[in-house]
Amino acid sequence: MNEDKDKEVLIEKVREFERRTGKTADSWPDDPNNTASVLKEHRYLSEPVSPAEAERDMFARSRRGFLVGGVAALVGIFSWKWMGDETKAALFRRTFAFNESVSKFFYSTRRLAAEFPPERITRPERFNGAEGLAEEITAADWRLQVKGLPGSTADLTLTIDDVKRLPRTEMITEFKCIEGWSTIVHWAGVRFSDFIAAYSPTITPRDLPKYVLLLTPDEKYFVGWDIESILHPQTLLAYEMNEAPLRHEHGAPLRLASTAKYGIKQIKRVGTIEFTNERPRDFWSQPVFGYDWYSGH
Repeated sequence: MNEDKDKEVLIEKVREFERRTGKTADSWPDDPNNTASVLKEHRYLSEPVSPAEAERDMFARSRRGFLVGGVAALVGIFSWKWMGDETKAALFRRTFAFNESVSKFFYSTRRLAAEFPPERITRPERFNGAEGLAEEITAADWRLQVKGLPGSTADLTLTIDDVKRLPRTEMITEFKCIEGWSTIVHWAGVRFSDFIAAYSPTITPRDLPKYVLLLTPDEKYFVGWDIESILHPQTLLAYEMNEAPLRHEHGAPLRLASTAKYGIKQIKRVGTIEFTNERPRDFWSQPVFGYDWYSGH
């Protein structure tokens, strides 16, 4: 009913315009101030046609559009098959670089992801990815090596108790997998920014290297982060998941948890943290896998 009323109002307005100005749609294109111009509906009307003629014309147009689209799709498929591996790799790199520039443009430490009430936590917890977790390790045997942190006179070796003495932060946020699924998790740990502040209190973010490399103790899984993302207030070195200590399959005793990156960057069982000014290697962005190094969302 509202649409009909709107049409009636529009028609009446057009008629009023025509009465007031003496301009009509029939005066296009000689008169640029006619009704069609005002409504931005410039068009030429064909001669009247029968329903059968109109149907034939529509069929011809549809078939032509289908053929053109099909040919374009085939050209794209065969072009991709004929394209060399180096050309494909270069195309992927340019695409990833563009995606990264867009993500960085919109990134801000003041932009926080949504947090959820406890009843929204996903249960049972989903397990995905076991790289770097082949051997179990106890919290008592685990050590964290910290290398290249400005303001520290030497590399650090920390226990899980050292980490737990730092300011505790909790968040219930959405964990997003690059495969397309997500889950809501209650994390507890220390903000990465608080971790840096505790062991290098005189250093400002500007003084930090551009990147951070994180590795599992066996160095079989590794991720590279840009310093801006890892300093996001919702990036934690987490030691609890859903109000319980991390289990082996989820990266005990310490892992990364963040709303700034997809799950492939949230390394389980962190063994080494290394600060560097060179973009570090990353497990899933290796050519054999071909994922995006930045992997932000």
